[in-house]
Amino acid sequence: MFEFLPPRVRLQGEPHAGEREARQIAEDFERFRDGLPRPLEAYVHSAYGLDLASTYGGWSVKNPFGKGSGQLSLALHQVSKDAEAGLGFTVLKTLIAEDSSGAQAMHEWAIPETRMSVERIRGKSGKEGWTVTWKGRGWFDTFAAYCDLFTRSLEAARPAGMLVAPSVKYHLPTPAESFWKEDEYRFTTARLVEVWRGQNLSPPMPLEKDFSPTLAGSARASEEAKVLEWLETVPGLVHSAAPRQVSLGLKLFNTLFEDEFQLRMLNRVISASPGANRADFLIYANRLYDPDKVFDGHQGVAYGGPDLSDRNLAVLERFLDTGKPSSLPLSATGDICSGRVAAEYLLRGVSSFQMHTVFQLPDGEYAMRAGSKTEKVLHLLLFHPREGFIAWLLDLRRRFGWRAGANVGQIAAWCREHWNTIREAFET
Repeated sequence: MFEFLPPRVRLQGEPHAGEREARQIAEDFERFRDGLPRPLEAYVHSAYGLDLASTYGGWSVKNPFGKGSGQLSLALHQVSKDAEAGLGFTVLKTLIAEDSSGAQAMHEWAIPETRMSVERIRGKSGKEGWTVTWKGRGWFDTFAAYCDLFTRSLEAARPAGMLVAPSVKYHLPTPAESFWKEDEYRFTTARLVEVWRGQNLSPPMPLEKDFSPTLAGSARASEEAKVLEWLETVPGLVHSAAPRQVSLGLKLFNTLFEDEFQLRMLNRVISASPGANRADFLIYANRLYDPDKVFDGHQGVAYGGPDLSDRNLAVLERFLDTGKPSSLPLSATGDICSGRVAAEYLLRGVSSFQMHTVFQLPDGEYAMRAGSKTEKVLHLLLFHPREGFIAWLLDLRRRFGWRAGANVGQIAAWCREHWNTIREAFET
């Protein structure tokens, strides 16, 4: 297995939000055990002077918290509950692209989920967290069924102001292949854009190209040069399939190579010349892969927990250390089970947070007595007195003098531009 350096910038101890604010956070944490205030963002702004608005995929979102693509976003009832609960956005289960004849080059990823296992996990740092393990991969139903889900999800999410984005796994050539199945890119992208425009939504449609964690254990990803070729080629194929109609996000994966290669991946995407051959935003980075772990009779599984956030945060800060801040918007995924960890990603210039495991914790891990899992997650992420996003955002605003009225998206941009200031503050 690869080795990786731990992150240097971490939020340690208790947040210092101010005496009055800390008291109000503690009171709100207790008061909202039976239901969140509505509208949530308006309450947070009036009570704490914090604007939760941010950006994802070039679109404004009412708050930065979203659900990452997975088995919790493959049915309409899941999307509807998330919209009602107050999520800022959700990314649908990853569709396996197909060409005009219905053939799928990546069909081995189109298998249904088996049982899921939620369990404690201890990271290399000694910190404990949670991981979810399952054997399933991408969308296993028909393309028509996915388009129907996308349509109905957009309809269900609109009244609540929640953004919905599709996720797709397109053909990626193996090291032995020198061709790209471009018809998959043309056919699948064009059909999804039809759904988007059919809801009278303005372009561009946010779309994630999923480089799934299981790719790390696949022969397709066995050569570094081939992976870099994927990153260079995919944006042009998607954009040419629907010119000016798609805002493309590349969801990078954690390879089995060392951290230096993770940095090369980031640099390759961000250094691309602006235009059709460049991605529009980045999602960093999905789960780690253990080729030796066995689950449900299958060897080689993806996992999360503290090691995942440690590696992601460390790679992002090393990338920022190079002095080339990303001009592409960043969305983060990986062990975001607390507002503290979300704030640590924010310090690295991330404007939105995609979560998965935190929605599947045992009931005893949430403080709310009523409501859906999504409501309980938002309550925990925002209002927890020691681990919550509000407390840490107030703490960091005091430290760095962020201007009153700056929203989360603007703060993320400030962090990208002033990384040296942030790093120096934590080093001293």
